[in-house]
Amino acid sequence: MGEQSWDERYRSRDRLFSGDPNGVLVTEAAGLPPGQALDVGCGEGGDALWLARRGWLVTAVDISRVALRRAAAAGADVAGRVAWRHADLTAVPPPAGAFDLVSAQYFPLVREPGHTALRGLLDAVAPGGTLLFGSHDTADLPPDHEHGFDPDAYYRPAEIAGLLDDGWTVLVAETRPRTAPAPAGTRHTRDTVLRARRGR
Repeated sequence: MGEQSWDERYRSRDRLFSGDPNGVLVTEAAGLPPGQALDVGCGEGGDALWLARRGWLVTAVDISRVALRRAAAAGADVAGRVAWRHADLTAVPPPAGAFDLVSAQYFPLVREPGHTALRGLLDAVAPGGTLLFGSHDTADLPPDHEHGFDPDAYYRPAEIAGLLDDGWTVLVAETRPRTAPAPAGTRHTRDTVLRARRGR
């Protein structure tokens, strides 16, 4: 889905998502010391605002201007702690080594030869920083690639873990029950999670 498709999807409802932070982020990042964070595919801002209210300085990036406007409106109390950025991180990588936390929650990152976009996200993690990927367990996805969605076309956390070199320490790589109810109309009951720390 490109920018126009995402804008149309957001415009179709007053609020597309709950506004709450994702459970994977809350579980895995609650104990991290605040620093610089990159929220990949921030949507309406639930994760970015949660991080900012906990003391992080957040760069929140999304391809949808509609989503970014909503997020900025919801985050007036932390306006100085979040930079809302319109960009496609699959085409233009973030700054290398700039973030203590790179968080990608349910971000549809298309698998590609050479892993260019993925490597851009990995490179954005500062020495000693954390990479956090959360995704739906593919066992919960509709069968037979309904609606034209092919889960095999996208990176999964376990695959990303396998691409990390020995400069990384994998802290969490597992499938577990969701901590929040599944989004309306879906059967998502489990998350797959990767949390890794980059060496100093």
